Amino acid sequence: MSLKRRQLLASLALLAPLTGRAEPLDDTLAALQRRWRPRLAWRPDADWRAQALATAQRLVLLPGDDSSDFATEWRAEQDRDDHVARALTLRGALGDRVPALFLQPRGPGPHPAVLLLHDHGARFDIGKEKLIRPLAPSAAADGWVQRYFGGSFVGDTLVRAGFAVLAIDALGWGERGRPGFARDDQQALASHLLQLGHSWGGVIASDDLRSHRWLREQPGIAPDRVAVLGFSMGAFRAWQLAAVAPQVSACVAAHWMCTREGLLRPGEHTLVGQSAFSMTHPGLAAELDHPDVAALIAPRPLLLMGSPEDKLFPWDAQQAAWRQLARAWPRGTGFSTLTTPGGHRFDAEQQQAATAWLARLLA
Repeated sequence: MSLKRRQLLASLALLAPLTGRAEPLDDTLAALQRRWRPRLAWRPDADWRAQALATAQRLVLLPGDDSSDFATEWRAEQDRDDHVARALTLRGALGDRVPALFLQPRGPGPHPAVLLLHDHGARFDIGKEKLIRPLAPSAAADGWVQRYFGGSFVGDTLVRAGFAVLAIDALGWGERGRPGFARDDQQALASHLLQLGHSWGGVIASDDLRSHRWLREQPGIAPDRVAVLGFSMGAFRAWQLAAVAPQVSACVAAHWMCTREGLLRPGEHTLVGQSAFSMTHPGLAAELDHPDVAALIAPRPLLLMGSPEDKLFPWDAQQAAWRQLARAWPRGTGFSTLTTPGGHRFDAEQQQAATAWLARLLA
């Protein structure tokens, strides 16, 4: 079977049956899903790593995105006692302006740093502000942090521990969206980008890569101690970035790791479209499952957090992904998991655990 045909069949497999009826379309899609096998499923050899890394980089990232001309513009600054908060923009993968918030501890450093990657949440008017307290009061950001983060901004937790912190708006969120942008606009945005030869997921991944590069190059930052951390879609972005960018020192991914099979079951949110386009790369499913991609992080440190009560990710499929990933690390080194109560949230206790884990590695 040709590569293009395998890719087509894997893409069609994403349209698993949406109803319990025995319809011809449902039968066809169910049969395709049963036959789906990624061509580059993980193997314990160097040839697999070379092939898988080249394939992931080709299918996840926009081509030719290696410019270090960030055209940084500093917009505002705020003194916060033990650190300084700054608003800025930098140039993104498409050449557009990417708004960001940056926290830098007092003192000359060099400081370890963390690129924070925000969630999806079907809330588009805020992005970076979900993770870093904005310079101006924001009821939207405060409400989001209460709902998902136990009332504690993740950026505050990290900077108090001595980490510099950066967060950007992904395309479609915060200052890179538009008033009223909502659920049904996502497919229109994704389609528009596909018509121009790009993908929404690819733009997000490439902007994340550039942001990590920007952070490593800042004065007072230790370039070999720059980690990534994300919650929900931000967790997907975090392990994805760590997989395709060997410069990522360590990765914390809270509440987004699952086998593809687990997300193709009838009724799962990924089959609806819409938000799935922000985390979909054309052709990748034919080559690599989600744990196969994340396995490229090994032997660098990876911490995964998951909850049996998470309604978005079946617990058995989360555990299956964890077991697959554990094979890629030497026993007892580098790969860690943490089971948390309370479902899909990254509360203050989890933040402290993640921060302590990063501090042991990077501080």
